Amino acid sequence: MTNDAPPELPAAKKITLPPVSALMARRIKRARNIADLREAALRRLPRAIGGFVDGGSEDEVTMTRNRVAWAEPRFAPRILTDVTEVDQSTTILGQKWAHPFMIGPTGGIGFVWPRGDVALAKAASASGVPFTLSTSANTSIEDLRASVDGSLWFQCYIFKQRDFSDRLIARALAAGYEALVITVDFPVGGNRERDYKNDFTLPFRYTPKIVWDFATHPGWSISILRNGTPGLANLHGFTASNDVSEVASTVGRNYDAGFDWDALARIRDRWPRKLVVKGVVRADDTKRLIDMGVDAIVVSNHGGRQLDSGIATCDALPVVVAAAAGRVPVLVDGGIRRGTDVVKALAMGAKGVLLGRTTLYGLAAGGFEGVERALDVMKSETKRTMQFCGVTKIADIKPDCLASGSVHGN
Repeated sequence: MTNDAPPELPAAKKITLPPVSALMARRIKRARNIADLREAALRRLPRAIGGFVDGGSEDEVTMTRNRVAWAEPRFAPRILTDVTEVDQSTTILGQKWAHPFMIGPTGGIGFVWPRGDVALAKAASASGVPFTLSTSANTSIEDLRASVDGSLWFQCYIFKQRDFSDRLIARALAAGYEALVITVDFPVGGNRERDYKNDFTLPFRYTPKIVWDFATHPGWSISILRNGTPGLANLHGFTASNDVSEVASTVGRNYDAGFDWDALARIRDRWPRKLVVKGVVRADDTKRLIDMGVDAIVVSNHGGRQLDSGIATCDALPVVVAAAAGRVPVLVDGGIRRGTDVVKALAMGAKGVLLGRTTLYGLAAGGFEGVERALDVMKSETKRTMQFCGVTKIADIKPDCLASGSVHGN
């Protein structure tokens, strides 16, 4: 960061993607929507891995509510408007995006598809939208930058070893990442009971259930054997031994539950580029973050993977937008699976949305081609929804696109 000498960077290498079979590519093209890609993904993945992607914490109330809430706002379409040409481009944080969405941070996705981070980032770049690399990615900060020409953001978790988090941030700065995303709704790990039921752990414990699970999904198992078990590339040096198993078992116990406002202010003071804070659902927190000088806020509840019975992001969005009062852009994630969800979020005041499971389903179903298909579905559905609503550019998506009384905040 600005007050420190540049870190000694790991050597970067350009990563290539494994090919997708012609049969799989044809199946991917036939997917009509994100639900079809989800079905294909869960069919290909072992139950343990599919549950890790698809599941939430405890009773999964938050995760379920995230999805259900987006169905509640109702459109009030404007008629007799020429919608022959539709422009989905938008500018956020001084960056022009081709579409009002980006791919958000998701960790451990090398277990979903070999070199999955690179596949997601390349698909985002091809679509003209940013990609956010997770701290717990399987591809390093430097290797991703060497492999992808597009717009990259870096999401950083804060560990008890804060000097280690500082080094990650400094590496992202040195590698040219355009924005830093600090996740603030993850002081401790969530209670993901579905993972326990499926015997999912990192590193893997080869219980009879897991062995049978992997054996009955030979396509996935062969890809892991061929490409190797993914490591946590950005966490080299987290433990003295650098053993992958030790790092995987240790990192979850080392999130910093003491990370507070003063610590975030320190990051703000030392990071010279755009700072995005992810995991906000309250008005008072929004105002305080803006006063601190953050550049954007993401309304998020971690996809329902941490705290259960939390407010859905669709319900929290109007509250945060009102508190932000246009001073910084507000983004949102959580449960967004349709272009209708994207347009509703924009009508409620969001400047853009982050896609998580939506693009992971595509990745799991068919690698880069699957992510491309997921993004194509979202582009097509967003365009069609705009046309039905009588708007031809993102700036025209206003609250009056939704029926009065169909949106509420808690």
